[in-house]
Amino acid sequence: MNYSFKTLWNAMFVVVGPLWFGLVWMIWSSGQLKTPYDHTIFLSLIIPGFILIYLMGFLIQKRHSRKMQNMQS
Repeated sequence: MNYSFKTLWNAMFVVVGPLWFGLVWMIWSSGQLKTPYDHTIFLSLIIPGFILIYLMGFLIQKRHSRKMQNMQS
């Protein structure tokens, strides 16, 4: 592998981010969210969910690095 995990993870999110936004926009404009409460709940789950998935990649990478260091010692 020629690139670091961080580089690959960020590149993946550059691709996935617009696709995620497109999906959110389609749901938002579909008419399924009828009340302001529906809109609030939807956004309060989607935005933190996207950020959480992004941050989880770095947590997984950190745990993997620690595991590899423990195996070498």
